[in-house]
Amino acid sequence: MQILHTVSDIRHCIKNWRNAGQRIAFVPTMGNLHAGHLQLVQEAKHHADKVIVSIFVNPTQFGVNEDFADYPRTETADCEKLAAESCDVVFLPTVEMIYAPNAQTTVSVSDVSKNYCGSSRAGHFDGVATVVCKLFNIVQPDISLFGLKDFQQFVVILTLVRDLHLPIELIGVPTVRELDGLAMSSRNGYLNSVARETAPKLYQTLQQARDELIAGQAITVVEQHAITKLTQAGFIVDYFKVAKRSDLQFATLDDNALIILVAAKLDTTRLIDNLWVDK
Repeated sequence: MQILHTVSDIRHCIKNWRNAGQRIAFVPTMGNLHAGHLQLVQEAKHHADKVIVSIFVNPTQFGVNEDFADYPRTETADCEKLAAESCDVVFLPTVEMIYAPNAQTTVSVSDVSKNYCGSSRAGHFDGVATVVCKLFNIVQPDISLFGLKDFQQFVVILTLVRDLHLPIELIGVPTVRELDGLAMSSRNGYLNSVARETAPKLYQTLQQARDELIAGQAITVVEQHAITKLTQAGFIVDYFKVAKRSDLQFATLDDNALIILVAAKLDTTRLIDNLWVDK
């Protein structure tokens, strides 16, 4: 496995693969890898000859008072895990490599970015869209894989690829969960023992809300019921909303292909999750 740090090095590597007619898959990450990330790598190997994983903690997607400085950086352990998965290249750029000091370009995906995490984390999805667009331009993969735990992020990137006519196939990989249902996340490591015991109630509440929707309960009633349950369990709820999977617009009773989206804090740790619903 190669570890590359510069744009020129990775482009030289890719040029050789292209000349050999090889298909390239790309998995962008912020590191601190867990089984969910490794599932993306395993899936990528089914779709391509070569797999590139980037590890880059992107400063522009963190807001004021968020955890950029404290976000766990575990590059050595991450590279060991990726080597065990037979990853071909790890791209480890610096902030200065990705963002020039006088950078003036920001990529913004309107509408699908405005609600949910977009409304509570100002500028977050502009940072996501900008760095993904940069990485796509550097790596120029045939396919790229993302976990569906952050479904809004996936829709933002899907829209970006569509609108800019990028020749990249996106694959969404289902959320990998702990045995108790908690969605795997790098931020789970912030949870103390008490919060870790409470955290699975997030997914349990999603499941209960799904059952209520299928049973015909009104959407607003389901949402409020869930918020009340989570608040009583100790969460500070950012949002709990039922949306249309196709475009993330708020759902109505006439909609069938739904997704329930939730973000909530336990102490200072912000957790997100979602659950698909087909009525």
